[in-house]
Amino acid sequence: MAKGGGGSGTDGWGQYLGQYLNLPVVNNAIAGRSARSYTDEGRFTTLINSAQRGDFVVIEFGHNDGLSGTTDNGRQDAFGDGYDTTSTVTTSTGASVVIHTFPFYIQNAVTALQAKGAIPIVSSQTPDNIWSGNAIGAGPRFVGYAQTAASRTGATYIDHYDYVAQAYDKLGQTSVNAFYPIDHTHTSPAGAQVVAQAFVRGLLCSNSPLKSFVNSAGQAAPNGCL
Repeated sequence: MAKGGGGSGTDGWGQYLGQYLNLPVVNNAIAGRSARSYTDEGRFTTLINSAQRGDFVVIEFGHNDGLSGTTDNGRQDAFGDGYDTTSTVTTSTGASVVIHTFPFYIQNAVTALQAKGAIPIVSSQTPDNIWSGNAIGAGPRFVGYAQTAASRTGATYIDHYDYVAQAYDKLGQTSVNAFYPIDHTHTSPAGAQVVAQAFVRGLLCSNSPLKSFVNSAGQAAPNGCL
C-alpha cells in the first residue's frame, strides 16, 4: 500500500487508487508498519487529528502484524481477536511491554475517526505470492480480524485479500510471478495497479458511499462481486 513498496522498484497499491476515483487521494501508508506500530508511533493520532467530516479513510494492515518470537520487534500484536486481550512481551533492552490485539488497534482508530465525522473503510490485507495448486492460498488470520473489527464498529469491510486472489487466479501464477521482483510480498508498479483495481472492484461491490466517486476507469475494473 505504501509509496515505494519494499524498495528496488516495487510500489504500493495506494499510489494508484487515485486513478480510479473522482476524489483526491492522500496515501499515508508507511512501509513496514503494523496496526500496533502505526498506533505507537502516533501516526493514527496524526491521521485522526487531520481528518475532516466526510473524509473517507481506508485502513489496511496485516502483513507486518505477526508474532515475532522471543524478542519483540515493535510490530507484533497480541494473538487473538478479543478487544480486551493483551500479552506482555520483552524488548531487545529487556523491558516488558503490554501489547493488544489487531482488532483493538483497528477498532480504536475507526471509532476515533467516526467521532470526527470521517467514514472509515476497513480493508483486509492483500495476498502474498504464495499458491496452493492453481490458486492463491487461504488468507492469514488478519483477514478475519479485519472483518471482525469492521463488524464491531459498523465500518464498511472490503475483503481486499479475496478480490486480489480472484484477480491473480484468473491471471495465473506465471503472470503474477512477474509482479513480485524481490520477494513474495512487494509488488511491481504493474502488480500494484492490479491490486488497486481489485480494491476498486471490492468497493463497487460494497455498501460504502465512496463507490459513488468511482470514475469510468474504476467502473471498468475487471472481475465481479464475491
